[in-house]
Parts: sequence; C-alpha cells; structure tokens
Amino acid sequence: MSGHNKWSSIKHKKGAADAQRGKLFSRLARELTVAAREGGGEADTNPRLRTVIGKCKEANMPADNIQRAIKKGTGELPGVVYEEVMYEGYGQGGVALLIQALTDNKNRTTGEVRSTLNKRGGNLAGAGSVAWQFSSKGYIVVEKEKGEEETVMNIVIEAGAEDFVVEDSCYEITTEPMELERVKQALENAGVVYQSAELTMVPASTVKVEGSDAKTLLGLISALEDCEDVQNVYANFDISDELLEELSSE
Repeated sequence: MSGHNKWSSIKHKKGAADAQRGKLFSRLARELTVAAREGGGEADTNPRLRTVIGKCKEANMPADNIQRAIKKGTGELPGVVYEEVMYEGYGQGGVALLIQALTDNKNRTTGEVRSTLNKRGGNLAGAGSVAWQFSSKGYIVVEKEKGEEETVMNIVIEAGAEDFVVEDSCYEITTEPMELERVKQALENAGVVYQSAELTMVPASTVKVEGSDAKTLLGLISALEDCEDVQNVYANFDISDELLEELSSE
C-alpha cells in the first residue's frame, strides 16, 4: 500500500522527539475523550475506545493520562467538548486529502486548515469532493523479522483479515474496522509483535507523485498534521519506497 500509510509507518518506526511525543499525547487524549463520550468508558464494550487505548500503549502514554482523558469523556471530570470535523482538499498533482480534526472551535480550525493549504500550494474542497474515494479500514504493519510469511498470513486470515500484502521489509494487513481488534489479538496470542495497528482511511486508487512535487506534498501534509486541532491526514498519493525513505531522512 504505497502512500500515506507507508509514510506514517516510516515516521512511526523512526520514533518521536520529546516535543513530538507531547503533541502525540495531546492528540491521543482528545481521541480518548471523544471515544469515551460517544461509546462509554469501558474498553470491552467500546471498540473505538479499545483501539485508541492500544495506540496510547504503543506510544507509551502514561496510564494516568489515559484514565484522565477517558473520565473527561464520560463526564466524571470536567473537560472541553470536542467536535469531530472532516475537511476535504487537494494537494500537489491532484492528490486527494482527507483531514480529520477534533476541535472546540470549528471556525478557528477551518481558518487554520484553509490557510495551511493555501500557503503550501493546496486548496480546500467542498464536502463530498474527496471523501467518496476513501473507505475506513483497519491497518496493521508487521516487520518481516517478527514472523515467517506463511505463519503470519495464516494467523491473520483465520482471524478475519481482509488482505495480506508482502512488502520489502514488512507485511501489511488490512481488515474491516470491526475486525481490527480481533486480528490484533490473534497476533498477540501467537507472540507476533506488530509495528503499528490503527484505524485508517484507505483510498480506492492512488496518484503517482515524483520528484519535487513529492517533497512539496509531504511538506504540506506535515504542516497540516502540525495544526493544533488536526488528528490525522489521509492522502491517496503513490510515492516510491526509496523516495519516501530519502525524504524522511532530510
């Protein structure tokens, strides 16, 4: 799956600086609060919350932070009420962008997202312009050194995975959203350590981007991700693995 998920995996693997870690914790706390508000504070009965808690543990977020964010969502502690907003836009080469935000001030967030797109050569699009190209999926990455191909494939397919793709250094596993936790659990039960596991938006088709356009596009996406209220940016670009690795090291 060459594209934004691979780019995210490369950044995840390289780790985060303290400042980036603080920003990640803040975003995860918002996700926890919204998930708990919408589905309750019990992970066993709230799949979305269970998935976010898994992301928090992967990021080594302190347990106290996790519980505090959940209690804000259930109303046990006072906290800001966040609204989930999805923006749609285009980047270099006509790449479709789906920008997910959690905000307590929609006007502020809309202005920041629009300004970032304009300054970086993108543009905001109308509702429905881009979203139809994406569908919600579970996405798991397992490094090849963590398990034999046939073994890992059998585990995830039997657990309900939708697709299993072998890349140069890893296996990419796609599931329906409701099957993500089951497939993760099957890997854990078998002692297979995964690099990352998340709910994501997968494009139906991709747009090939090369050279300077690729660098500018990744700069735009990074700038959007740096916006305070933006949680995730999904895109349908196809950039070669070699170029992604090269640009990630700059």
